[in-house]
Amino acid sequence: MTYLILETIYSVISSGFPEEIKVLKRFCAKLIVVLVCSASVYAADYNLAVQPVMTEADIRTVYQPLADYLSQVTGQKFHILTHRNFLTYWVRMKKGKGFDFVLDAAHFTDYRVQKKHYQVLAKLPDTVSFSVITGRDNFVFDMEELISKRIATMPSPGLGAIRLNEYFPNPIRLPFYIQVDNSTEAGKMLVNGEVDAAIIPTPLVNNFEGVNTVLSTEPVPHMALSASPDVPKEVVDQVQKALLNAENSPEGRKMLETIRIERFDKASNEDYADYGKLLEGVFGY
Repeated sequence: MTYLILETIYSVISSGFPEEIKVLKRFCAKLIVVLVCSASVYAADYNLAVQPVMTEADIRTVYQPLADYLSQVTGQKFHILTHRNFLTYWVRMKKGKGFDFVLDAAHFTDYRVQKKHYQVLAKLPDTVSFSVITGRDNFVFDMEELISKRIATMPSPGLGAIRLNEYFPNPIRLPFYIQVDNSTEAGKMLVNGEVDAAIIPTPLVNNFEGVNTVLSTEPVPHMALSASPDVPKEVVDQVQKALLNAENSPEGRKMLETIRIERFDKASNEDYADYGKLLEGVFGY
């Protein structure tokens, strides 16, 4: 509204007025430029989605410090976006609404790069795998021993479920898949004796006491943070700089310590190339 009023005044005084009015004209012109420039950097709201490997409450607890840090450093406003399970996550991801920034597994990251034109900005260090675990007194040495047994798993297209299906290609020789919403639920069901095995991200295995690891899957690049093509480039650059420089500032180091990672590493779309192929055969791909 202020901009429109000033633009109208500028038009009215654009010709034929005394020198004093010309001064006002120049002032209005400069003020309009300032307002236009300010509008481009005005704080906006952005969602930061995180893949649902934990409960929604746990994800908000773990990653809220990251959202707070990005808000503080960039001047934008970041909000953690959670989903109940991988089914709802996959459906909403395909629609593409509200996923401004995403911290996600390798196969989903590459999918968005290829299908949605996202840009990878940074990643968690190293690689990550999934582990099949059994209870304290249930020693399993071969995956075939789990045929007709109960395995707690997050639903496809979560990476754990995709990896699990690779071990049981014969459709008549399968375990009973007990679908859960997140890894926390899978681990608790195993500890409580409700299932014979579970598959969860390897970094979470130590969260459960007295479990045995049957095997760990082939590792893939750790989770990456990618940006939607709808986010302005200057905001994307702000976020990438904030992530990569986090270990160099007190507030950044505090954030990293809170979310329990050493740093964010620089990453590109090429680092996740071809992992999207793991989704081939998944409904809606």
